[in-house]
Amino acid sequence: MPSEIIQWFPGHMAKTRRMITENLKNVDLIIEVLDARIPLSSRNPDLPRLTAGKPTLILLNKAGLADPIQNRRWAARYTKDNTFCLPVDCMTGEGIKSIVPTIREILKEKTERYESKGMTGRRLRAMILGIPNVGKSTLINRLIGNNKAKAENRPGVTTDKAWFSTGAGLDLMDMPGLLWPKFDDRLVGENLAITGAIKDKILDTETIALRLCGRLRRDYPALLIARYPFTTDISTLDSMTDLEIMEAVGKKRGFLISGGEINYERTANVLLEEFRSAKIGRITLDRCREQQPKEATADE
Repeated sequence: MPSEIIQWFPGHMAKTRRMITENLKNVDLIIEVLDARIPLSSRNPDLPRLTAGKPTLILLNKAGLADPIQNRRWAARYTKDNTFCLPVDCMTGEGIKSIVPTIREILKEKTERYESKGMTGRRLRAMILGIPNVGKSTLINRLIGNNKAKAENRPGVTTDKAWFSTGAGLDLMDMPGLLWPKFDDRLVGENLAITGAIKDKILDTETIALRLCGRLRRDYPALLIARYPFTTDISTLDSMTDLEIMEAVGKKRGFLISGGEINYERTANVLLEEFRSAKIGRITLDRCREQQPKEATADE
């Protein structure tokens, strides 16, 4: 794994951490947006400390791109104590209508206290947090019903905090995407790179695509063969290296250069694009076991 992935940390991340701590007093709730394909790798380990125990609603965004069985398992795992979790898809609108009612349920006791003091109609306020390119701006646009928040499929679009009002009595504070200083687990860096949370231009995309080939072979071999039918026997994958799988994909697609060599760059780009758009299938890289002890970790 390239060192750029392990230690990628733009200077504005420290500014974002300061903004979070300075603005906690201004919100009732944290909305933490995760990528449903990497629910563990896209969860910033610094946030529980930074958010100081605020009630939290975790949204597994891009759920329509992720394995539905894994969506259910991760939602169950993350729903506990003062934290609730919903699978959603901000592009398709899946699960969006459940967000505001869930927030009202989470903050029910608080709103009842306000009402007992005659503070009826007080607007609720939530801070939206997540890594770059996880879909925070698209979520905001869904909730407010227009395109005021910048929403682009690349990391680093939001660069400062901003307030948005919804028609449901909820105000949203958007924060820039927040990564963390160092990825101690190599798989975390790989997952962030494969899903596009880290800018492709600073990475070796061929290395990342090789890692993806290995993950597909191990966890989703049927989807791999269905999309790139370079063999009819899934068991053939057991004897192939990641590089051989990537070469087989390139050859099957006809990505060849002079001399019949594989065009590795083009093959890598297609593999990553087709994974990110779910053309290969609905895939979750962070695997959650069906039976999880309270403090268990994912398979990876």
